[in-house]
Order: sequence, then structure tokens, then C-alpha cells
Amino acid sequence: MRSRWKRIRYRLEWLGLVLATKLIPLFSREACYHIARAAGSLLSFVDRQRYEVAFNNLEVAFGGRFSPQERGQLVRESFQHFARTMVDLLWSPRLTHENFSQYIEVQNFEETARDTGPERSLMIACYHYSNFEWLSLACGFLDLKGTIISQEFKNSSLDPIFKTLRERSGHQLVPRERGITRLYKVLRRKGRTAMLVDLTVPPSQGAVAINCFGLQTSVTSAHAWLHGRTGVPIVPAHTEPLANGRYRLVFHPKIETSAGMTLQQVAQACWDSFEPYVQKNPAPWLWMYKHWRYRPAHPDRPYPFYANFYRPFENMLESSKTVATDEAKS
Repeated sequence: MRSRWKRIRYRLEWLGLVLATKLIPLFSREACYHIARAAGSLLSFVDRQRYEVAFNNLEVAFGGRFSPQERGQLVRESFQHFARTMVDLLWSPRLTHENFSQYIEVQNFEETARDTGPERSLMIACYHYSNFEWLSLACGFLDLKGTIISQEFKNSSLDPIFKTLRERSGHQLVPRERGITRLYKVLRRKGRTAMLVDLTVPPSQGAVAINCFGLQTSVTSAHAWLHGRTGVPIVPAHTEPLANGRYRLVFHPKIETSAGMTLQQVAQACWDSFEPYVQKNPAPWLWMYKHWRYRPAHPDRPYPFYANFYRPFENMLESSKTVATDEAKS
């Protein structure tokens, strides 16, 4: 019985998404903005579990900087920014190489393109901040087309629809299976890629521990490993919301002096280039995500309610401290 209802639910999800891909591109940018705001507000009210995660994340990250009322407002805005990202992805078939600059302005692109060779081979480290979907599409329109690992849905019938939307500007999406190996080969051929680097990864899956808002978290080291193996530069980047449904794509300075740096240090440098933007404007980040699933054995400050002690994470922290101590002595 459960399997039958699951099939029905998956079919309804597919049908709803197909209808949305047909209808959303018919709306104006202003209409999309208001639709997303309404949808995000509704989701923040309905999805109380993720609301509590986001509320507590803001509390532990910022301490007493925001009142409970201000945190509640930031949570609602975070839901709204995520809804805007999804609605805008559905609207994105109306973006073209000729008109995308009307909706997405670019900052520091010339600096990014410099010293990357004639092929402009690079890795873009992205974050779930504001419209990360349009960041990817804009890079394609800027002739930074690349190979990107795709995240499969539990409902596999949705994958082809999202794949078509995300490849519109020239990217190639590949499955997660053997994905890092594929990216390694692409970068060895002076290609390009982009990856989201702010999601929690179990220590057993090539993770490193970084300091994020003063809290330790476990994130991917794939970008650092690929950089060390290929020498292709890492360029962190994010989008910022602007008025009238527009965005700004900000390219950060390349991660410099990475020779001799550990994977942890490279990953930390990427995050350190991004955190000041979240400190300045927190709402566009994906606060409803469990960014701190693991906590140290003896934390020196509160962690979110969902964080649990996990021995492999503690071992990773101890290993990082040992490496840092050895480097300091040398």
C-alpha cells in the first residue's frame, strides 16, 4: 500500500512540475517575485521542522545579535529567497545569451578571467546563497561552461526536467557516481566545473572540518583535492538579490598561495571569502538546512539542537589540530 501511494505521490509531483515549467515562464518578473514571496511565507508557516532548524541556526551563529522577532523575520526571508530561486529556475527558459545581462549584473568577472589561460580553466566554489541556480546559468552565458555533478532526486522522474533547465546555458550535468573522477579528467583537459561547497558531508566521504560562524562543521574537500591534483584555480562566487527581481553575480578573488596548504586550509579559505557576505546580509543563505550535524565532544559554545556527537568527526577535529601543531613547530 505504501509503495502504491508513493508512486501516486511521485506522479503528482512530476505533473505539478511539468505544469509549473509551462506556466511560470508566462509570468512577468514582478509576478514571479510576488509568487515566490507568497510561497516562501507559506512554506515557513507550514514546514515547522525546517523553521525551527533555521531559527536555531541563526541563534547559534549570531548569538544575541538578533532578537527572536528579528530571527523569525530572517527565517521567513530565507524561505522566500529559496522559493525565488526555484521559481526563477522555472522561469529561466526566457533567459538567453543576449538578454541575461538585463537580469544578472556581474562583478569582478574580468579579474576572474585573467590568468586562467586561454581555456579559462577554473573551478567555481558556490554557496546556497540567494539565486545559486542563476549563478550557474550566468556562468554558462559568460562562456564559463563546465561539467557539473548533479544531485539526483528521490523521485527520479523529476531529474530530466531539472537537467534540461540547468543545462540551458551550455553546462553538462553528470551523475554523482564516479563524479569526482569525471571532474578530474575534465580539469586535466583544461575544462571547467562548479560545485556547491557549503553542505554537510559525513567524515567518511572525503570531508574536512572548517570553522563556520565559529562552529566546526564537516564539508566536502573535493574542490581542494581537485585543485591540488590539477592546479586549476578555485574561484568562490555567489549571487546577491537586487531590486526588481534582478541579481548580482559576485566573483571572489582566486584562492591564492595554495601550494603547501592542506585540503582543510583550502576549504577554509573558500569559506572565509564568503562568510563576511552572510554576516552582512544573512537572509539569502539556506538557514533551514542542517549545517552543523556534528558537534565536538566538548564544544566551547552552543551547537544547534539537532547536532550530535560523532566519533569520526571528533577524530577529524583532533587530526586537524595535530597537523596545525606540527606545522607551527616546523
